Amino acid sequence: MIKFVFSFLMCFLSFHSVVAQKEKDSTFLQLNLKFGSQPLQLNKTYISKKNDTLQVSVLKFYISNLQFDYSDNSFASSRSYHLVDAENPKSLRIPIENNNKMITTIQFQIGIDSTASVSGALAGDLDPANGMYWAWQSGYINTKIEGTSPSCKTRKNQFQFHIGGYKKPNYAMRNCILHPNTNLEITVDIAELFSNINLQQTNSVMIPGIKAMELADYCLTMFKIE
Repeated sequence: MIKFVFSFLMCFLSFHSVVAQKEKDSTFLQLNLKFGSQPLQLNKTYISKKNDTLQVSVLKFYISNLQFDYSDNSFASSRSYHLVDAENPKSLRIPIENNNKMITTIQFQIGIDSTASVSGALAGDLDPANGMYWAWQSGYINTKIEGTSPSCKTRKNQFQFHIGGYKKPNYAMRNCILHPNTNLEITVDIAELFSNINLQQTNSVMIPGIKAMELADYCLTMFKIE
């Protein structure tokens, strides 16, 4: 019995030692979702710069191919795909390696590249069960934003923006370059998107095309360092 208890304690201490070491060796890139100066809450009412009253019920987007440039002119990159979902707080923290170097630039892509899009249904964050995959002809949805606004003369005043496309000339993935502060926090301000959209005229974009390309440009303005 004593041997069993001793063995259990050793395993317990060993496990927590590994966890502590992993926490020490890693850090997180934090994404803060906002609508203007307010934290974004799904299904909460906001007013855009165009004076549209609106509620966002769905917000999902992909961040891929993260690269960190350091003050010593070195860099680290990862060919990875990370799905951010406003309904999942854990998805707002992206684990990155902590090598104690000063990060001068963060680069990433908003969306999924053509390589992954033509690979068919994949797993993990790229699993079609996440509701972010059209089909191999159209690939992945880079950004999905849905909600309601009285400005939308649609059924139940809904707006739906499914922004994607991997084939030229409708290549909707966008490159983002930011210069971080010491806290490694990125603000994603949804108000910037809606400041560029006239919801009375544009309230449904569901396929690749010119409108999706325009919205992809607007999505890029959401990302900033405060």
